[in-house]
Amino acid sequence: MEPMGSAKYTELGSFLRSRRERIRPAEVGLPTGPRRRVPGLRRDEVAQLAGASVDYYNELERGAGSQPSEQMIAALARALRLSADERDHLYHLAGRPVPVPGGAASHVHPGMFDLLQRLTSTPAQVITDLHVTLVQNPLAVALLGDQSGFRGARASFIHRWFTDPKARQLYPEADHEAQSRAFVADLRAAAARRDAKDVEARSMIGALLDISSEFAALWADHDVAFRRDDRKRLNHPTLGLIEVNCLTLFSEDGRQRLLWFTPAVGTDSAGLLDLLTVVGTQEFVDSTR
Repeated sequence: MEPMGSAKYTELGSFLRSRRERIRPAEVGLPTGPRRRVPGLRRDEVAQLAGASVDYYNELERGAGSQPSEQMIAALARALRLSADERDHLYHLAGRPVPVPGGAASHVHPGMFDLLQRLTSTPAQVITDLHVTLVQNPLAVALLGDQSGFRGARASFIHRWFTDPKARQLYPEADHEAQSRAFVADLRAAAARRDAKDVEARSMIGALLDISSEFAALWADHDVAFRRDDRKRLNHPTLGLIEVNCLTLFSEDGRQRLLWFTPAVGTDSAGLLDLLTVVGTQEFVDSTR
């Protein structure tokens, strides 16, 4: 990481402190406690929420240390529940380019992120309408694998589904055809909901038409349907086949979705999902970057 100019870094620290002090612990699912001396979050609590060390976050607020990475800025923006404008301002203060919309570091809708933080007993994640994973809770990582490291076109699970055979091992082979059709129909619905001049969706569709004959054939069928709720069978590397219901909450503009997974009735999936906390994060076949 590069050193930063002291004046701008001081402003970065002051901005972080101001955002931290306005948040009440209950708003982010933390206990208030009887001995709290300030109404806002403590530095160690922000560090915990952002996945940073306490010493590192203390340095940031003091205007010392090194330039934070883009990934750390995204994590801090989510921990502090920043609006889109505040998030962009944080990137500018840190001397980092603002991420393009739709990428893995995209701004997460604060309301969805808050709901995700409260879903502690079920796997959940926030994705974009193009199936780029923005944030996962620990149980979603344990169920689906860590999806935070993909960049560029491969950040979209739909892109990986039609270009990388390893991505398909998450589902039983018997379900691949149905999943392919569902992904294409959902992508058509998402693209239609966007502006006609939207470059992100258009370039993704164009690339898949060139790369995948399967995608091209399905696209020609003109099926259209958002994936609102699904019953899925998932291959887990340790627990085997897990059958779940995948439920979806859409943001107002349709660009982001909160997915959460519950056990399918009439299966042993409830017990298997309970075991996720014991098994933890696995090395999934789709984890290559």
